[in-house]
Amino acid sequence: MELYKEILAKALADQEMQITFPNPQINPTEIVALESYRVLQKIKAVLADDSLSENECFLKIEEIICLFESLGSGGGNRHDFG
Repeated sequence: MELYKEILAKALADQEMQITFPNPQINPTEIVALESYRVLQKIKAVLADDSLSENECFLKIEEIICLFESLGSGGGNRHDFG
């Protein structure tokens, strides 16, 4: 299913779209707040794990960057870990 979404997203990327929500149940500010809080909870859990070695910690930082990317936010130029 993920490949399907990737193919569809690329195919539609250059198309003009109009999206409407006639009866939204939640406003955009609330959506962003809820998603941000959900990701912050995951980041806090990663940072609270004191049992990590240096290498494991590096992997967790990568995981945090991926969480930001899952929200549509990138890791910037520093996210080029190979």
